[in-house]
Amino acid sequence: MCGRFAFFSPIPKLANKVGATVPEHASGPRYNVAPGTWITAVRQEEDDSAPLFDTMWWGYRPRWAKGSGNQPINARVETVATNGYFKGAFARHRCLIPADGWYEWVKNTSPKQPHFICRADREPLFFAGIFAERDDGSLGCAVLTEPARGSAADVHDRMPLILDDDSLTHWLAPDITDRETIRRLVGHIDADLIKHWAVSTAVNNPSEGQGEELINPV
Repeated sequence: MCGRFAFFSPIPKLANKVGATVPEHASGPRYNVAPGTWITAVRQEEDDSAPLFDTMWWGYRPRWAKGSGNQPINARVETVATNGYFKGAFARHRCLIPADGWYEWVKNTSPKQPHFICRADREPLFFAGIFAERDDGSLGCAVLTEPARGSAADVHDRMPLILDDDSLTHWLAPDITDRETIRRLVGHIDADLIKHWAVSTAVNNPSEGQGEELINPV
């Protein structure tokens, strides 16, 4: 799964990678992003328009659910294209969620021992996401997850679907709606790029003002 992540890379660097306009206002670095908060995402409105940075609520519940549906923060790649709750968004409302790494906890430890998982070269990541309009007109999203690969499997059996650079424009493209076409054009980063290390248990309780010390090895 993906239930906590860090995002601190400069927006201009990310904008250049996906061909998006740099927003006038951007949030500062966040080292312990939790579900049920506003997060930065990238989406594309029209086929001929440039991708844009937007703010989305991390919790997916489409307007048609009328406030009674669940608000999952993750969607499984194995079923997202066929599950009735997600398949419309998978076809037409895909987004990228930039991050620099995510946290996962080793099972059967007390207190729970978090690990920070990222690229070995420390380059930023783009999680595959889906989004929908919520009851209040804002957008809510979920991160797609896949079976853990590489060293990430040492910590947990699931991980975010992290797209490789060649897949970013295809994932955002509004004109690509066919499930098999999406799967053919979109790929994840090489498992050998993934690295992790144990970090402070301060991660376990997210709060404002937490800084880069959270991702330091312990």
